[in-house]
Amino acid sequence: MKVLAWHVHGSWMTSFVQGPDEYLVPRDEGRSRDGMGRATSWDWPASVREVPAGEGLRDEAFDVVVLQRPHEVELLERWTGLRAGVDVPAVYVEHNTPAGPAAATRHHLADRSDVPVVHVTAFNALMWDSGAAPVRVVDHGIVDPGPTYTGERERVAVVVNEPVRRWRVAGTDVVVRVAEELPVEVYGMGMDALAEHLPRHEDHLHENVRQSDMHVAMGGARAYLHPYRWTSLGLSLLEAMTVGMPVLALATTEAPAAVPPVAGVVSADPGALVAAGRRWMADPAEARERGLAAREHALARYGLDRFLADWQDVLREVVG
Repeated sequence: MKVLAWHVHGSWMTSFVQGPDEYLVPRDEGRSRDGMGRATSWDWPASVREVPAGEGLRDEAFDVVVLQRPHEVELLERWTGLRAGVDVPAVYVEHNTPAGPAAATRHHLADRSDVPVVHVTAFNALMWDSGAAPVRVVDHGIVDPGPTYTGERERVAVVVNEPVRRWRVAGTDVVVRVAEELPVEVYGMGMDALAEHLPRHEDHLHENVRQSDMHVAMGGARAYLHPYRWTSLGLSLLEAMTVGMPVLALATTEAPAAVPPVAGVVSADPGALVAAGRRWMADPAEARERGLAAREHALARYGLDRFLADWQDVLREVVG
């Protein structure tokens, strides 16, 4: 199949384009949010082809469109003249938890039955009011980075983009709380703003590190902290588990289902996470044992083969 999809979430897209299809990704000259083209920080296969963003896309033939943002429904029709779910088969991937009332927000496709909504976690599917839209859940899949964990540094690693702007949603205040008692290192975009809140850890804030390099770098830390209050399920958590890192996670959204007890500590109490992290700093053998269990679980539940097979089922069903 030829699949049209915008480059929105790099980590998710990196897994999605490993499938057997041809993937058309719009690109404009400025690599805007609607025309980012191929990734520059992730390794994508040759089956991902850039196509002109805008009305030049009318010259491209494709079998199905994978929508990921509300405005892409209108964007598709304006650029191609095709209506999602009417003139061309379409699915909508819901990456996010509801931004409004947690259990009462109605999905923008809830009144349509011609475009399935594919949630990336069961928690998402539970919390969104998807109305008449057919609902699927396709759990994340991870490209295995390999067991890069060494745990040589007595530090807790965190991956978060724009931590200051997304302060409570991303749990940045929890990171600051943990950093008062344990050494931390943080990877992502927006580290300059975060430095004002973590002055003692400024030398361990790493801006926009290439994904493959980040897997090696963060694997040198003793443990991984997942501080998010409200997110579908940060892919960095699953990547850290696949690397072989033991996990400290807030017991929110999908995290309790993603992290079994053998793989780490999941708690709504940041103090409990600090206590576990302090124990692992003193006991690298326990940390490594938890990390091995985390990797085994992540590969079994979030393996790439299962993810791609699930997506093939969805696309074939929609295309018919």
